[in-house]
Amino acid sequence: MLMQIWYIRIMLEVAISTIIISAVGTLAHFLYDITRHNKIIGLFTAVNESTWEHIKIALTPILLWGLYDGFVYGSNPNYFLAKLVSLITPIVLIPCIFYGYKSISKKPILVIDILSFYLVIFLSQLFFKLIIDAPAILYVFQYLSAIGLFAVFGAYTLLTLMPLKTFLFKDPITYKYGFRAHSDVFNFFKKKKK
Repeated sequence: MLMQIWYIRIMLEVAISTIIISAVGTLAHFLYDITRHNKIIGLFTAVNESTWEHIKIALTPILLWGLYDGFVYGSNPNYFLAKLVSLITPIVLIPCIFYGYKSISKKPILVIDILSFYLVIFLSQLFFKLIIDAPAILYVFQYLSAIGLFAVFGAYTLLTLMPLKTFLFKDPITYKYGFRAHSDVFNFFKKKKK
């Protein structure tokens, strides 16, 4: 009975966080265009169609969700490790799933991309919750996890401003990188020239 209650509580928390994070992530896909290419917004949202920008739209809401889960679980000794794993999950899984199925299909499939985004968010939140509920880790690992968390955030910011010239950061529409790669193909809000 206690195991069932624990399982229901975990799945309910994971479901709620997944829905909220997924909704914010979906909005983040379009927010750069909605704000007419605001560079500050572009630091945290997708500015092109590269794989990296799709990782960003998962990372941004997970980081924002940290305002809630930091308040609720911040005193838990496993918090920094749980948050670090929840951030690393999309960094690893989004490219693995995308390039994995694309190696078979030879082309991107939008439905798979969308479903895999939601699956990755779900797994990210599930891993977070399982680590939070695990026995406390040693203090040294708490410290290393905090450093790792700041390193991921630093890399996230740096790679947005200075993307590497690799396939992960290359926009498949314009074949450019970062802000310069933005395509107006999806810009529904741009004023038309007379």
